[in-house]
Amino acid sequence: MKKKIIPLVLIAVIGVLAFLKMRSGGDFRYAGTIEATEIDLSARIPGVIDSYGAREGDPVKKGQVIASLDCADLRLAAGIASEDFKRAEELYAGGSVSKENYDRLKYRRDDSALKVDWCAVKSPSAGRLLYAYREKGELVAPGTKLATVADLSEVWAYIYVPHDLLAKLSAGMEVQGYLPEAGDKEFAGRISVIYSEAEFTPKNVQTRKERTRLVFAVKAAFPNPGETLKPGMTIEVKLPE
Repeated sequence: MKKKIIPLVLIAVIGVLAFLKMRSGGDFRYAGTIEATEIDLSARIPGVIDSYGAREGDPVKKGQVIASLDCADLRLAAGIASEDFKRAEELYAGGSVSKENYDRLKYRRDDSALKVDWCAVKSPSAGRLLYAYREKGELVAPGTKLATVADLSEVWAYIYVPHDLLAKLSAGMEVQGYLPEAGDKEFAGRISVIYSEAEFTPKNVQTRKERTRLVFAVKAAFPNPGETLKPGMTIEVKLPE
């Protein structure tokens, strides 16, 4: 009797192991790192930082002032240029000022007003302030990076797939993303780009065998209305079977 039970137990164990193997094989996930559109905001004129309009981590709106420069000298010059042009307009209408002088004063007025506008460094899009690099009171030169704003409404990750899987994929195909840090919380996404040039597996892959394989990069995008997904997080992507 015992001899009959042992084979039955072995068959049951083998069946369970086979089921688990099939399940794990069908649930294979490709790991990628979350990225987002990041915009660096820089000073266009020299000046001293007067204030920041947001703190790191704060949400920002399109057109919101992120950093303000103390531009008292530029505002004074802009006021003088505006008054000079007003007088020139009246004289030009009466024929007392040449067209050349009129155009020169108009340019000086417009140029001064533009530089005053540059004193307020604004965000070109809605998003979140990731980094503020300088402090209030610092003197900055043109081109100095002041802050970075990220648009987190949609993020993406690059995954790398073997050649034999490429034919099964197409742009727009739905994928599932899983966030290990949040108990495998699911995120619906789609394939946005499939790159046609083969490359070696990125160097951050651990095993030497995997690094020598030729793979293709696939960009998977994920809507992120709650901003749960943040740049630098690892997301695991399951492709359609």
